[in-house]
Amino acid sequence: MNTTDTLENKLQKTIYPILFAISFSHLLNDTIQSLIPAIYPILKSNYHLSFAQVGMITFTFQMAASLLQPFVGLYTDKKPQPYSLAMGMGFTLTGLIVLSISVHFYLVLVSVAFIGIGSSIFHPESSRMAHAAAGDQPGLAQSIFQLGGNLGSSIGPLLAAWIIVPHGQKSIMWFSLVALLAIFILTKVGNWYKSYVLKVRAKQKQKALVFHSTFSKRKVTFSVVILLTLIFSKYFYLASLTSYYTFYLINKFHVGIQTSQIYLFVFLFSVACGTMIGGPLGDRFGRKYVIWFSILGTTPFALLLPYSNLLWTVILTIPIGLILSSAFPAILVYAQELIPGKIGMVSGLFFGFAFGMGGIGSALLGNLADKTSIIYVFHICAFLPLIGIITGFLPNIEGPRKRKKKDEEHRL
Repeated sequence: MNTTDTLENKLQKTIYPILFAISFSHLLNDTIQSLIPAIYPILKSNYHLSFAQVGMITFTFQMAASLLQPFVGLYTDKKPQPYSLAMGMGFTLTGLIVLSISVHFYLVLVSVAFIGIGSSIFHPESSRMAHAAAGDQPGLAQSIFQLGGNLGSSIGPLLAAWIIVPHGQKSIMWFSLVALLAIFILTKVGNWYKSYVLKVRAKQKQKALVFHSTFSKRKVTFSVVILLTLIFSKYFYLASLTSYYTFYLINKFHVGIQTSQIYLFVFLFSVACGTMIGGPLGDRFGRKYVIWFSILGTTPFALLLPYSNLLWTVILTIPIGLILSSAFPAILVYAQELIPGKIGMVSGLFFGFAFGMGGIGSALLGNLADKTSIIYVFHICAFLPLIGIITGFLPNIEGPRKRKKKDEEHRL
């Protein structure tokens, strides 16, 4: 077996230690990010903020996290940066420190902008590294990668309830230790990426560009527009829950801040669990069907939520989180297969757009809540998953396992 064959065989193997390291780093990164919405009730009380100002905090963070991502991905497609993840976490560390000592609303905006910039650097390149370590299981790899992030997002509210609520805003400083741990791990991952993947990927680049050449540019553009519309539906609806679910529970059911954060954890943990469903099922059955089910299938639970009592509200958020969260790994890998050879740019575009829609959604929904009520916002947002019906217009793209199976059948 020659050197080229050996490298190709290595690429087909899923490198689980690297995937788990990246996933754990994603957990640490998103744990820090999730502290921002988790402490909204504290910030609202400390600075006497309106819902519109709360939405502006999310908007600032999400815009900083979204606008740079496609450009970061496009640049690193051409010039991969193995240590960019550790550098991005340095921005996050700076934002944490500023947030812990801020004494004014505008300083809070500056701090979340730093955290957002760190996120914009982290996501495109970490997604690329997950893809590089995926072997022939890109869906599974993205699910493992996303699982870490969603677990981190679910842990954040609990840590805020246990640490920040009792000890105040300055206790955020303790989470700088989390950022330092992430920097250490990401430096090790960068070493692997530099020594192994950069050499191997160069030999495989030409093969990656051949796949899906039958799709016209018009068809690809049309499909990307549909995918981005689905991202809009998913993340506008998620914005209502991640940013305002605690306020909804406090206003409608008169629960305490700590209790509302525990219920937020229940929802976010279900989101984390659901992430593991979409990728492997997409590998096995096709990503289009997973995308279709994961967004449209949320509709009946979302429509029932605003009319439910406290118990059923908490129960309904579990299938909502499980089903809806399975969409993103499938969408991302579908887009990467639709536009081969542009892993960083595609990851940056979709992560960036997702963050952007979350930020714009939070800002608009905050303004709507000020003019109407937070309960009215949840009634309106319940219809957003219906947009998932447009998934039917996407072309079918088979997962690699099905393609491999068909190739073997043809050879026989």
